Amino acid sequence: MRSLVTGGAGFIGSHLVERLLRDGYDVTVLDNFSTGRPDNLASVSREQRLRVIQADVAELEAIRPHFQGIDRVFHLAALADIVPSIQRPLDYHRANVNGTAAVLEAARDAGVKRFVYTASSSCYGLAETFPTPEDAPIRPQYPYALTKYLGEQMALHWAQVYKLPVVSLRLFNVYGPRSRTSGAYGAVFGVFLAQKLAGKPFTVVGDGSQTRDFTFVTDVVDAFAAAGDSPESGEVFNVGSGGTYSIRSLVELLGGEVTYVPKRPGEPDCTLADIRKITARLRWRPQVGFEAGVRMMLERIDYWRAAPVWTPETIADATKEWFACLS
Repeated sequence: MRSLVTGGAGFIGSHLVERLLRDGYDVTVLDNFSTGRPDNLASVSREQRLRVIQADVAELEAIRPHFQGIDRVFHLAALADIVPSIQRPLDYHRANVNGTAAVLEAARDAGVKRFVYTASSSCYGLAETFPTPEDAPIRPQYPYALTKYLGEQMALHWAQVYKLPVVSLRLFNVYGPRSRTSGAYGAVFGVFLAQKLAGKPFTVVGDGSQTRDFTFVTDVVDAFAAAGDSPESGEVFNVGSGGTYSIRSLVELLGGEVTYVPKRPGEPDCTLADIRKITARLRWRPQVGFEAGVRMMLERIDYWRAAPVWTPETIADATKEWFACLS
């Protein structure tokens, strides 16, 4: 079996590549390295069943040849983070919508047998039902959330019209080793771990009572593997941990001083996935508990030495457009 992973040098993508190689696949990675890092694939760099191609997924003619003979496509390439999407919405549309269309067309032309799309739970916006099921109202609050949802709708449309076997996974708050260290203000784990290494206080939003469905990356990769093996098509599945955990509890596990920054508009007080559908249909279940996952992050904390160290002042400057647009 031959698999292709777009964004395979990224956080989740690199873990998925490692898993597919362990499972015996030949793997092709397409990545433009705008956010992915070659070092993320260091553990498999000598693997002869791995090909790494530097390419922009939005360039159909450039990527089309690499889909020939591929059995399964896992589409993870995307631009992420809230603030840059507010500042550069057309860049996000090109990467997350046009890029998805190009990958779908390349997969359709090549006759791939499975297509797994990486969707985002941010499509639910300020959810009102917890746990949040797949049929909850869609309320994207910012361009990143919108473009990821539009990409999902395109993937499902290709399943409907062209009979491309598509499954979409809506991921909730993924964390784990190799999570992004980009210059953009984003995921809480990267922010907190860089602050801990620098001996700076954790910048907690609001009073820290908000909760998140933190899902460990190896559990997410197991969900991708299950989706790739499944005969399901045209379906959407939530991928979450089965629980929701406060930022206060995360700070307690990490250990350190705290400073507080203003609560941000458009951010939910809670994220919690209803995972009954994926458990029943794909026989997938999360395995890594929150405390165990945080311990594993601390064991690998040196990875975040290159990450920016955020302060209340730099956060306020970075998020001013967020407040201006979403308040």
